[in-house]
Amino acid sequence: MAGEIPDLVALERTGTGKGAARQARRDGMVPGIVFGGDKEPLPIQIPFNVLFKSLKAGRFKSTLWNLKVEGHEDVRVICRDVQRDVVKDLPTHLDLMRLRRTTKIALFIPVEFINEEEAPGIKKGGVLTVVRPEVELMCTAGDIPEKIVVDVTGMNINDVVTISSVDLPVGTTPTIDRDFVIANVSAPTGLSTDDDEEEGEEVAADEVEVVGQEEAEE
Repeated sequence: MAGEIPDLVALERTGTGKGAARQARRDGMVPGIVFGGDKEPLPIQIPFNVLFKSLKAGRFKSTLWNLKVEGHEDVRVICRDVQRDVVKDLPTHLDLMRLRRTTKIALFIPVEFINEEEAPGIKKGGVLTVVRPEVELMCTAGDIPEKIVVDVTGMNINDVVTISSVDLPVGTTPTIDRDFVIANVSAPTGLSTDDDEEEGEEVAADEVEVVGQEEAEE
C-alpha cells in the first residue's frame, strides 16, 4: 500500500453558477466540482496559490489525492480536468472525481533500486543510469503500491533492466504495451573509447601480419 496519499484541502463553495465562480476567482480561489461515487456533486474552491503550486510540481492529474473538505468525510479523488484561461494559461476551474476502492486508475509509481554494491558492473566503475524514475501502472484505488523495487544484483556493464524483468506489485500492470527500459549500467567515461581503440589496433596488427604472409608465399 502507498505510504502516504497527499492531502488536497478545499473549502465548500456556497454558490453555484458563473456568478459564484467569478466571485471565487476575485477572492483568490479556484472553483471546482467533486463528482462521482454515487453522491451528489459537491461545489468546492481551492486557494489559487495552493493549486498553482501543485500544478507546477507536475503529475497533478495522475496523482491520487485525499480530499479534505470541512464538514465532509475525507475522500480519495483524482483530477479529471483543469480548465485554464486561454490567454494567461492559469487555472480557472477543476473537476475532481471520487474513487471507490475498487476503481482502476493509472498512476506514476516511483522506482527504488537496491543492492547497487552487489552489481559487478558498478564495482568496475560503471554507472547505474536511471531511464525511468517512475513507471505508470494501472492499479486499484484501494491497493496502490508505494514503490517498485528493482534489485540490480549481478548486473554488469551494458546490462539493462526492462519492465518485463521486474516483479511488479500484485494487481498492477504497465500502461505501456511494450517491454521498455527502466535502467542500465553504462560504462565509465572513457572506457568504451579506450576499448574501441585497443580493438582497432589489434585488428590493424592482424591485417599487417596477413599481408606479410601473402607476400612471403608469392
